Amino acid sequence: MTAANPSGRRGASTFVAWIGLLFLLLPIAVVVPVSFTPNRYLSLPVDGWSLRHYEAIVSEAAWRNSIGDSLLVGASATVIAVVLGTLCAVGCWRISSRLSEVMRFLMLAPIIVPSIVHALGFYQAWVQVGLIDTYAGLIIAHALKGLPYVVISVSASLANFDLRLEQAARNLGATVTQAMYRVVVPCIRPGILAGAVFAFITSWDELVVTMFITSRRVYTLPKKIWDGIQDNISPSVAAMATVLIVVTLIGIVAHLLTSRRRQDAT
Repeated sequence: MTAANPSGRRGASTFVAWIGLLFLLLPIAVVVPVSFTPNRYLSLPVDGWSLRHYEAIVSEAAWRNSIGDSLLVGASATVIAVVLGTLCAVGCWRISSRLSEVMRFLMLAPIIVPSIVHALGFYQAWVQVGLIDTYAGLIIAHALKGLPYVVISVSASLANFDLRLEQAARNLGATVTQAMYRVVVPCIRPGILAGAVFAFITSWDELVVTMFITSRRVYTLPKKIWDGIQDNISPSVAAMATVLIVVTLIGIVAHLLTSRRRQDAT
């Protein structure tokens, strides 16, 4: 029998990784040039480049209002999801019993159940209480969608938390509330921040539930993009996608630079 060639396996793994990366990046290589087309329809810029579709994003009220609605709903839903998710994770951590495991499993329901099922459920419930096509109704729905991510990330941080730190704070005279906010919360802050990021992204990208429980009063960015694709495929959609890509890249680079500076400082 011949021994397996480690270099061959490494080369095959690298090849598969590059294929997967190209599969993910090739659509971006098409979307970005299309956003600079001078035409009113989707096409590659052959005769010249134009910023007219980026100007449309800034000048048209529909685009500005949809971005504002998405920011408002996303930020509000994130705050609610972070508060409720953190309290749920801390409560399950303190109980540490079968009941807490059941609660954690129930918190995963918004991730396990398909979005169309959520949309139907929210629609039936919101019709009864008069929350259809309202900011409050959409914020609550998005908060419930983002809640599991906060519970998961905070629970992971609590799993690595040394309980003796809280006990030491209590022995030194701190109350339960003081020990929680001055000892526990700072230690699990990375998990809280990670959950907040995932909750905001979930709200920002949510479309199915939004289409079921909103009409024209609340008009988020995903819904605006969807309507642009359905009614008239405008290159402005590609321009908005390019803006989101650039903002994401800037956020990633800023995070990497901040992390490197912290490592250098320590």
